[in-house]
Amino acid sequence: MSTSFSGVYRAEHKQSLSSQQLDLLVIGGGITGAGIALDAQTRGMSTGLIEMQDFGAGTSSRSTKLIHGGLRYLKQLEFKLVAEVGKERAIVYENAPHVTTPEWMLLPIIEGGTYGKLATSVGLLVYDYLAGVRKKERRIMFSKEKTLNKEPLLRTDKLKGGGYYVEYRTDDARLTIETMKEAVRRGVKAMNYAKAEELLYDKGKIVGVRAVDRMSGERFEIRANKIVNAAGPWVDTIREIDGSKQGKRLHLTKGVHLVIDGSRFPLKQAIYFDTPDGRMVFAIPRDGKTYVGTTDTNYQGDIAHPRMTVEDRDYIVRAANFMFPSLKLGPEDVESSWSGLRPLIHEDGKSPSELSRKDEIFIAPSGLITIAGGKLTGYRKMAERIVNLVASQLEQQGHASYPGCTTDRVKLSGGDVGGSQGYPGFLKSKVQEGVRIGLSEAEARTLVQRYGSNIDRVFELYGKHQEEAKRYGMPASWFASLLYGIDEEMVVTPLDFFIRRTGSLYFNIQAVHSWKQPVIGYMAERFGWTEEQAELQASELERHLHDAVEPLA
Repeated sequence: MSTSFSGVYRAEHKQSLSSQQLDLLVIGGGITGAGIALDAQTRGMSTGLIEMQDFGAGTSSRSTKLIHGGLRYLKQLEFKLVAEVGKERAIVYENAPHVTTPEWMLLPIIEGGTYGKLATSVGLLVYDYLAGVRKKERRIMFSKEKTLNKEPLLRTDKLKGGGYYVEYRTDDARLTIETMKEAVRRGVKAMNYAKAEELLYDKGKIVGVRAVDRMSGERFEIRANKIVNAAGPWVDTIREIDGSKQGKRLHLTKGVHLVIDGSRFPLKQAIYFDTPDGRMVFAIPRDGKTYVGTTDTNYQGDIAHPRMTVEDRDYIVRAANFMFPSLKLGPEDVESSWSGLRPLIHEDGKSPSELSRKDEIFIAPSGLITIAGGKLTGYRKMAERIVNLVASQLEQQGHASYPGCTTDRVKLSGGDVGGSQGYPGFLKSKVQEGVRIGLSEAEARTLVQRYGSNIDRVFELYGKHQEEAKRYGMPASWFASLLYGIDEEMVVTPLDFFIRRTGSLYFNIQAVHSWKQPVIGYMAERFGWTEEQAELQASELERHLHDAVEPLA
């Protein structure tokens, strides 16, 4: 079995990171860092990556889970941004159709709302044009009747019609992990729970990092010609260690999403709607649940664990009741939630919603390269810009020249399903195969959608470990996912599995309560945890289960 991305072989990962001089070391394993590592390795640079938490544990697992066309940026007249993200989401869809789905979005036109009928129509038309939207996905304008037909829960008074356009829904954490897995498959040396504690210098220039393995406490050094700081909300922390946090700085804002069961919020259709205070909010059906968000407030708290407050929860519940008054939702209807931070670039005098979502690159006197800001949708272009810069710097230092970016044609791990055209057929035949080996249709569909073309390995684990699954007291489909996660996706804690690899803590919180004991039991045995370590992991999971439901006062 390959050890290249297994959570069990941490000593080997440390060894491979520290045993050679790399061309490039990336600090940060969110979508931006993963994208940079994949691009650099594809061009022939020897690349390493460290992440102090789990891959995607920061912003990249806490977004609205849309590969956004960026309709909102039209309002801020950021035409270039709209054009870029529109083209990018089409590329992501081709390269990873299993984690990306076109989702028709309904924009109700409300009397006195942000967008009138004409503005909506023209805005969506311009959006289609700039974003290069495919013909069959171009906007349609609806009458009031047609709008209500699409979504009967909408308020009927003040409703004048609707605009219908396509967004792309994604599983942000899985998009990150599939990018990371593809990078590792191509030779990137990557490790989670490895924190950059110190930066190493030679004659004032950065030459490496002293890192700590947060699972074992062991310290190790990594040397590289170039170091890129892609630490998301932590980029300024790294710049402070480097002594180069001057000029522009990060401005963190928090976004909260609530998850409500489909029986209480039976939304048929994704909606992008106005709130009474002039902000826009999404309500999106997914896996038998509806999630609603987001907020946009300045944030100064714990970066690693932002939390929903009573104010956040009530704001979103009020917004939902404003647009869907028949629901009469209350705080007790919230099944789960997540809170994420947007690492934006500070601009004096601007409110959180007015801050640009554009990314910026800073080059420090030490040579440390930092990328800050940016959006999930633009991750591949951000990576391209950074790797172009790294390539030109390495070439100036005498390295042979590097080819240009080709990641627009690189299938992500799990994405080898015949592109967006071939995916529906792939899904259908693999679900049938899953049913043949004993899975229910729903289980098979969940697994095929989650793992894409890696499903054969998961099916194999499912077939081989039936008895073992029984012994640990969990369904064989969960056990197969857990084994695959540990062996092939560097799962090292229960949270990695329940949040980032399966999304269960958000969209199936009941299942987490049901299977947390057996999962922790198996992991404790597999990783050789002491009783104290197992208890620590269990209490960390309990804290997240509690905080997903209980807000801060």
